[in-house]
Parts: sequence; C-alpha cells; structure tokens
Amino acid sequence: MEALLKFSDGIDNVVTRVGKLAALLAIPLMFVIIYDVIQRKFGGQGSIKLQELEWHLHTGLFMLCFGYAYVRDSHVRIELIRDNLRPRTRAIVEMIGGIVCVLPFCALVMYFGFDFVARSFENHEVSAATTGLTHRWIIKSTIPIGFGLLAMAGLSIFLKCFVFVFGPTNLHKRAGYYVGTHHADLGDIAKIED
Repeated sequence: MEALLKFSDGIDNVVTRVGKLAALLAIPLMFVIIYDVIQRKFGGQGSIKLQELEWHLHTGLFMLCFGYAYVRDSHVRIELIRDNLRPRTRAIVEMIGGIVCVLPFCALVMYFGFDFVARSFENHEVSAATTGLTHRWIIKSTIPIGFGLLAMAGLSIFLKCFVFVFGPTNLHKRAGYYVGTHHADLGDIAKIED
C-alpha cells in the first residue's frame, strides 16, 4: 500500500508541476487582453489575431490546469452532499466516480482528441478568419494533453482512496487528504470509521 501512495504522489508531482507552469499563461493572457482593450478603445479597432490569441491562451490555461484542480480538490462538486458523508464513504464514492466516469471519459476524449489534432496538423488548419492565427493544431493539442493530465489525476485520487478504504490505518492520514481527513486528526478518523 505504501508503494501505491508513492506512485500516487509521483503522479501528483507531475500534474502539479504542469498545472503550476500552465498557470503562468495567465500573465500573457492578461497583457493581451489589456492591450486588445486599449487598442479597441483608443485605436479604433481590435485585432482578430489578438482575440484568437486570448482564447488560445485561455484554453491552454484551462485545459492544462484541469488535472491540477482535481488533484487539489479544487474543482466544482456538490459539496452539500459530499460534506455530509463520512470519509470512508467519500473515498468509496470517489473510487466509483473515477472508475465509472472520470477515467473512461478521459480515455474517450484522448482517443478522439489525438485524431482531431492529427487531422488539424495534416491539413495545415488555420483560423476561419482571413487575418486569424495559423497552426490551429497547437491549441487543439491541449485537449488530449489536458485530459491525459486529468486521467493521471483521476488515477492518483483513485489510488489514494483505495489505500484509505482498504489500507492499514497508519496510512489513512496520508491517503485521506482528498476525502477531507486533513481537517481531523487520526483519532477522529478512527472514531468516524467505527
């Protein structure tokens, strides 16, 4: 079980590093938006390339940080239900959700996403706008990459929850972060599980 947690931590490190690096896309995104707004307000007209660059940066930021949000338990969920479950039940729900929803969905998006990117690359796809950006495959490649990172995050969470449910109690604190046990000490967790 210790090996599963180490493997999960390794996955977390990769997803976290990519997510933190991708978060830096917010900086050029802000500058492009500010420049575009100023140019529209005082220059008379905007640039289609700038507008497309804005959504390219935004898409890259979103897609490459998707897995990081999942690993950090910062994604949108129904807290009203989840917060009222015991940690063990939360872990079981997360495992079922990961196996039934997250991993199969990511596999489908990656499978079709790579073909989507390959066709875009082979056809030298460019923007539909005459003055738009070229190399559309670059932004499209963030789809399978982003869902690959999300699948890695899903596997990591599954492993942590698996160790929490089936592993020894001495690993519960380390494995239980995702199911909300970081707010309680080990004595409280043992009481909750009994």
